[in-house]
Amino acid sequence: MTKIKTNIEEWDVENTSFWDSSGKVIANRNLWISIPALLLAFAIWLMWGMVIVQMKKLGFTLGLPHQTPEELKVINELLWTLPAIAGLAGATLRIPNSFLIAVGGGRNVIFLTTGLLLIPAVGAGIALQNPNTPFVVFALLAALSGFGGGNFASSMSNISYFFPKRVQGTSLGLNAGLGNLGVSVMQFLIPWVIGAAIFGSIAGKGLPLVEADGTKAVGTLVFIQNAGWIWVPMLIVSVAAAFFGMNNLKSATPSLGNFGAEIFKILLLILFGVIAAGVGACLLIVLHVNMWIVLPVTVVLTVLLMKYLSPGELKQNLNRQFSIFNNKHNWIMTIIYTMTFGSFIGYSASFPKLIQDVFGYLPGGIVNPNAPNPMTWAFLGPMVGALIRPIGGWLSDKVGSGSKVTTWSTVTQVIAALGVSYFIIQAKSSSSPEIFWWPFFALFMVLFCATGVGNGSTFRSVPYIFNKEQAGPVLGWTSAIAAYGAFIIPKVFGEQIVAGHAEYALYGFTVYYLICLVLNWYYYDRKNSEVKC
Repeated sequence: MTKIKTNIEEWDVENTSFWDSSGKVIANRNLWISIPALLLAFAIWLMWGMVIVQMKKLGFTLGLPHQTPEELKVINELLWTLPAIAGLAGATLRIPNSFLIAVGGGRNVIFLTTGLLLIPAVGAGIALQNPNTPFVVFALLAALSGFGGGNFASSMSNISYFFPKRVQGTSLGLNAGLGNLGVSVMQFLIPWVIGAAIFGSIAGKGLPLVEADGTKAVGTLVFIQNAGWIWVPMLIVSVAAAFFGMNNLKSATPSLGNFGAEIFKILLLILFGVIAAGVGACLLIVLHVNMWIVLPVTVVLTVLLMKYLSPGELKQNLNRQFSIFNNKHNWIMTIIYTMTFGSFIGYSASFPKLIQDVFGYLPGGIVNPNAPNPMTWAFLGPMVGALIRPIGGWLSDKVGSGSKVTTWSTVTQVIAALGVSYFIIQAKSSSSPEIFWWPFFALFMVLFCATGVGNGSTFRSVPYIFNKEQAGPVLGWTSAIAAYGAFIIPKVFGEQIVAGHAEYALYGFTVYYLICLVLNWYYYDRKNSEVKC
């Protein structure tokens, strides 16, 4: 058996003979190790959107008394906050992850960042055993789950170096699409694993369901802690595969060669992201600062920490990559990419709880006995959105234009979002909201599909707008900002549901989609546009 060379000095995939003789095999091996690592990252990052549905049913107090309807409302709001915290942290950590490949090497980065996911996975497995675990513990674990969100930026940047431009729509679409499938895998798997003591006494005892009147159900136990434990064995395998099977490219990491120094640089940049995410979470939870202030403060703080606190050599490397901020197309593509991936990840985080809040209660707050079960249906949205993403990239390669595919996917998002909002209005005022479930669900599936296709098409556009040196950091940066959708959308839905107007959130998203439609047409898709992509 031939030993895999960790560091590759020469890499010229635009050369057809090199690609056919050796490059293709190496690139595909790295891609197929990257995909499951990214899948696990998404599963752990977004698991709180699924977990909080069960936490409410199991009577989790978050360390607070919950004897009055007002106190129950507070707990419900705090539960909505957990996926938002994970979204904020994951998006923030994507900023340093955008630049990790250039300073740490692809194999080193994937190995280390996948290993860090063990912290929130094990932590959730322990904390979810006790329904009186304080909110601050869950908030910390949700923030650490952000490691998974951050990993997307470094993963996409890494894969962009391995493949020639002519197939990047397909290769990046596969990495992103099948990686994002982790959301659906998580939403499908968690309802199964929490139903039995599959890890025995090691994982802890099951918890009884709590009835609407506050009493505990007899004979029904839920092992909600398995929502964390289930990922541990898979992570161990993935970490080993990355360490022994992936490669670092000299063309992507010029200072390659000192493993210890590379690990230090990776951890230092991640630490900057953790600090900024922690400040953002404190502003949000402790000081109750408006999220539209928290978001830019967190982004700017992350960049400033990286720019001014990095050691000399690392700072010089980062300054070269920061040149993307002087390119207007970086900002335009950030806005457009956020429309696609930000919507996908935000809806993925919100969908289970949105189903529960829209269809789970009758007017007056009475529990709807005929409501659809979020645990049964929620996984399908992220699944179709993830599976169709490679098709968006492939279709863009075939028609020779990512911008054209982006245009039609955006139009579809506008129509589907307005349709979903219409059926939310119908459901919330009905004594039988479940009769509007199927059109609501079908239109949400269309919405997920449109975000997936658009996401794949924007991947294809980036290598045609930017040169090779900038394309990787741009992919990472745009995905970082787009990931704030996992923070913004749950927060907006949570606030509007409390106000009684969940459809207002979708109206706001629709206006944003229309702005993106105009930007994409003007800069990339009209006859005399500045760039053809």
